[in-house]
Amino acid sequence: MARDVRLLPKAHLHLHFTGSMRSETLLELADLHGVHLPEALTSGEPPKLRATDERGWFRFQRLYDSARSCLRTAEDIQRLVHEAAEEDARDGSGWLEIQVDPTSYAPRLGGLIPTMEIILDAVATASRDTGVGMAVIVAANRMKHPLDARTLARLAVRYADQGVVGFGLSNDERRGLARDFDRAFAIAREGGLLAAPHGGELAGPSSVRDCLDDLHAGRVGHGVRAAEDPRLLRKLAERQITCEVCPASNVALGVYEKPEDVPLRTLFDAGVPMALGADDPLLFGSRLAAQYEIARDSHAFTDEELAELARQSVRGSAAPTEVRERLLSGIEDWLALPA
Repeated sequence: MARDVRLLPKAHLHLHFTGSMRSETLLELADLHGVHLPEALTSGEPPKLRATDERGWFRFQRLYDSARSCLRTAEDIQRLVHEAAEEDARDGSGWLEIQVDPTSYAPRLGGLIPTMEIILDAVATASRDTGVGMAVIVAANRMKHPLDARTLARLAVRYADQGVVGFGLSNDERRGLARDFDRAFAIAREGGLLAAPHGGELAGPSSVRDCLDDLHAGRVGHGVRAAEDPRLLRKLAERQITCEVCPASNVALGVYEKPEDVPLRTLFDAGVPMALGADDPLLFGSRLAAQYEIARDSHAFTDEELAELARQSVRGSAAPTEVRERLLSGIEDWLALPA
């Protein structure tokens, strides 16, 4: 009998803010605030999504925006963050880096600075209550003007010693050029933040190379399409750039047809560090432990290999040294459990 992956200590490095919400919480907040949700978000089943074309991505974004419109008060933010931490604790995560674009919430929460302080207060409270170490990745939206990204980078640096550990770039990587955001990422890096842009999901290996060459990424959100380019795989392995791989969302969005097609084994065997992530559980229907189950069930990862994936997630994180050491020790304890 295999060991329980929920008991395997791990770090969770790819979880979006609104997308972390529980379905029942979304329904309750929609009712509270009088928000009419699309049927795809009220059926009790994950919506049918396919984002490999522009129409499909637009539908995905529309659903995400509908869910985000239900987050209207500081109390809503506190609830979302606390529940995300509870879910991670249940799945064995000892460190969570949650990704957020605060401009999306600022109009209802009094501006960018009050929004960041509400989010960081919620993170500190949830971490204290659940025992899950938490930090924030501030993410710019590549569909907006690069000047907006610079504003966010400066905001992120302002809170670098108060819970913000990285700067990201999300949304459809097929739109815009990574190099348009190079100044924003330079501001973030100069301020001591990790560069963690999205690349290599909806767009191919070139988008991963752009993250490395133009944005000097220390981690890449997704990155799975690097498997199509052996030279790029070698580069990622040599530099030990962690790819935040989200198998369930790759399938839900149509990047791959089935879990077996996600190139986990290709990346792993090439020596590319991975941190499995849930991306947007609200829309994709599964959380962190389920990604490890996919590695086990669809790719025949042994418990020793799952433990190595967990180690890679910890090493790729911005967790403090004492948290890393505790999690790495816990991974060894998990391996010592009877199988």
